[in-house]
Amino acid sequence: MVLKKATTTTKAPVKKVTPKKVAAAATKKKVAVKKVAPKKAVTVATKKKTPVKKAPVKKAIVSNNKSKIAAYKTKKGEKYMSAAMKKHFVAVLLLWREHLTDEMQKTFDHLKTKGETYADPMDRASQEEEFAFELRTRDRERKLINKIGISVEKVKQDDYGWCDSCGDEIGVKRLEARPTATHCIHCKTLDEIKERQLNG
Repeated sequence: MVLKKATTTTKAPVKKVTPKKVAAAATKKKVAVKKVAPKKAVTVATKKKTPVKKAPVKKAIVSNNKSKIAAYKTKKGEKYMSAAMKKHFVAVLLLWREHLTDEMQKTFDHLKTKGETYADPMDRASQEEEFAFELRTRDRERKLINKIGISVEKVKQDDYGWCDSCGDEIGVKRLEARPTATHCIHCKTLDEIKERQLNG
């Protein structure tokens, strides 16, 4: 009689899953979906741009203080250097001269109040350098005040606005940029070219 060996198969132990664990896993997936959904909604909401109101930009004050008077606009058929045009440029020149004299007075007051002597040579040197720079600037402005005075006299003599070299019109735009101009743009360009050639 032949005995059959009993074959036993070993199975891997199966993990028992309780209904509580299945429910917890399902809720985690649902929670994850719920967390993703609001993020998408937020990104869509942020893509919409709301119009932003810009603050008005303040214009910088020009150093010669001519910015207080608006630029002259010529009328149709208006004669060059009419009475209104002369009046405008006289006002510009006088305002500019007043501003420069105020700056000169401020410099003199500054030199008086800050005129103390320092014990440290470095401090004394830096103070003298500052004073020298201010005095150079004021010297240029003093020469400019003389030019303004000459321009005002030219207005009174009806010579203002005409080129000293060729006798042609200087132009309103050039006079707005430089009220003390005595040459038209063509003559001034030629003078600058000659100066460059002479100086190398």
